[in-house]
Amino acid sequence: MIARTWRGWAPPETADDYQRHYEAEVSDHLRDVPGFRGAHLLRRPDGDEVLFTSIVLFTDLDAVRAFAGDDLDRAVVEDEARRALTHWDDRVTHADVALTIPAALEDVS
Repeated sequence: MIARTWRGWAPPETADDYQRHYEAEVSDHLRDVPGFRGAHLLRRPDGDEVLFTSIVLFTDLDAVRAFAGDDLDRAVVEDEARRALTHWDDRVTHADVALTIPAALEDVS
């Protein structure tokens, strides 16, 4: 499995707009990509801005290519995201997922 990581920064006034965009449009687009295996959007204060880190999981590089095109390391930043963000990484990183530790199941008895 491949993890694709990207960062973008928004002012506090438009941070919720970006998060809604990710939850609605980005998630819909990702769900249509064969080989998509999940995503996490991290959010934290970063000085006067809000830093978002997107981690998207794909089965392999062919699945990444189906999402990003032939330039795998190019960030995919839609116009609506660009309106909410002040700046972002133009390039992303990819890493093999070496280990996944699932959460323990809760005792329901």
